[in-house]
Amino acid sequence: MQAKCGARSNRDRDGASRASSSVAILVLATMLGILAPSIARADSLAAGRAAYARGDYVAAARGLLPLAERGNAAAEVLVGFMYENGQGVPQGYDVATYWYRLAAEQGNATAQYLLGLMYDKGLGVPLDEIAAHMWLNLAASHAPPQTRDFYARLRDAVASKMTPSQITEAQWRAQEWIAGRRL
Repeated sequence: MQAKCGARSNRDRDGASRASSSVAILVLATMLGILAPSIARADSLAAGRAAYARGDYVAAARGLLPLAERGNAAAEVLVGFMYENGQGVPQGYDVATYWYRLAAEQGNATAQYLLGLMYDKGLGVPLDEIAAHMWLNLAASHAPPQTRDFYARLRDAVASKMTPSQITEAQWRAQEWIAGRRL
């Protein structure tokens, strides 16, 4: 009787071990399925940036546009820049502004800075110093230290063309945006 129990116990352990291995494999496969797109996007972004850096703008656009369409803020900024300058895509300030806005609304400081410049110059959007100041102010507040002062100087240059009430309005809009009520 003890031999039968021992054999059954080994079979139970083997079955439990196989089930445990199956669960581990299922979890690993699921994790890889979840992580694979992120890894692929990171590789695609790096490939797009590399193509841009070597001046192969058509290849950069081909690689970055799908990422931008899926909401990758870094890709959106670079695609916007390519449209602004007609690099690998037809030049179009309105399309550039579209991509900048998408990335800016995700909190990307570079996009906020570039969108602020578009409003300051009236490129792809109506000339609007209040909106320009708002986006440049947000860029300065979100920027890494090495670019923060540059963005702040640009914001201040825009402010020099504004009335005190316009500056107050722009600051209020920036605060509202930060509070989560994107205007």
